[in-house]
Amino acid sequence: MAIACLVKELGLHVGETVRLSGWLYNKRTSGKLQFLLLRDGTGIVQAVVSRKEVSNESWETAEALTQEASFVLEGVVREDARAPGGFELGATRIELIAPSSAYPITPKEHGPEFLLDHRHLWLRSRRSAAVMRIRDEVIFGMREWLHSRGFVNVDAPVFTPSACEGTTTLFETPYFGGTAYLTQSGQLYMEAAAMALGRVYCFGPAFRAEKSKTRRHLTEFWMVEPEVAFLDLEGDIQLIEEFVSAMVQRVLERRREDLEILERDTSSLERVRPPFPRITYDEAAERLKAKGLPFRPGDDFGAPDETALSEDFDRPLFVHRFPAAIKAFYMKADPADPRLSLSVDLLAPEGYGEIVGGGQREDDLKTLEEKIREHGLPREDFEWYLDLRRYGSVPHSGFGLGLERTVAWICGLPHLREAIPFPRMIHRLRP
Repeated sequence: MAIACLVKELGLHVGETVRLSGWLYNKRTSGKLQFLLLRDGTGIVQAVVSRKEVSNESWETAEALTQEASFVLEGVVREDARAPGGFELGATRIELIAPSSAYPITPKEHGPEFLLDHRHLWLRSRRSAAVMRIRDEVIFGMREWLHSRGFVNVDAPVFTPSACEGTTTLFETPYFGGTAYLTQSGQLYMEAAAMALGRVYCFGPAFRAEKSKTRRHLTEFWMVEPEVAFLDLEGDIQLIEEFVSAMVQRVLERRREDLEILERDTSSLERVRPPFPRITYDEAAERLKAKGLPFRPGDDFGAPDETALSEDFDRPLFVHRFPAAIKAFYMKADPADPRLSLSVDLLAPEGYGEIVGGGQREDDLKTLEEKIREHGLPREDFEWYLDLRRYGSVPHSGFGLGLERTVAWICGLPHLREAIPFPRMIHRLRP
């Protein structure tokens, strides 16, 4: 009797008859032999269908199979170093589950818009599947790493009453006679949770109504946001460094085959180990000036600036102490120079730009009240946030890591849209 298994488990059943369920990835015919490539989500295996070894019904079923038809395949597992995954099947029985007619994504070259229009099918490609497995590995790794270090997952709301990262990038929605906004970040809520639980994080979607068409922007993306009580900027930088390097090394260890499918040069990823280089914002501005870029000190970095800064280093780069004027109201000022903030960005190498933004939060009540006034924010929306400074305020820090930017960098992808299952951009809301 055939043993039900997955493609990734074939190595456990050499010499045995197994039953696989999947879809036809491709096929070719040579006389009295048919070669079927079956994919089941865990891998792809070739099955050799011999006219002498199967019934007429199975032979005709194999002949009629078209790209992405679903079927059941039974056969004997054989080791074969030339085959995908190192194994192949000698088919004994084939049963059609459902046909597939005129599958739109063919081996020929397709443009990005066509592929995005068919994203629900594009996910079936080896490349897209490899990216999704790496994304899953990063997500699982983040949660496991944080849990092992005493962090508690606290879910932040998606509907919020106010802005966190600036009022110009808010998605507004009616809310029972009032107005709510889709969250830009769960950070403020994590600050509250950190005062209760010490070390916390949230992981979920964030929304930014940025009218940007660059390869680094999505309107809906996912962030992990750890927050820690009694942690200063230096501790925050060390936390980011350990966290990011652990995720990269995890993917190298557990998803190397997927990186090979993506043809990713892993040499730069191998170097992602602490310590990461650090420069101040002022030092970064001097570097950009020396490179002849039209950067004005006091401005935030654009994509060309981030690329130019990171190209001088062989691993992620910390830039810290940005001008307070270009950072959010909650960022603490540097006691040594109040013009600066205790903030930090982590720039990925190879032109992938900022993947982490973080810093130490303002913990003084009067200072925070003044900043809310300076930024023109509605005080009533932040009374709960001010309570955190009224009742046992402490130094605390945290950061947000953008999942898609991190996955795009690890995978070597040309655009963030490949790093998320169903991307949302300015002109894309489907599928």
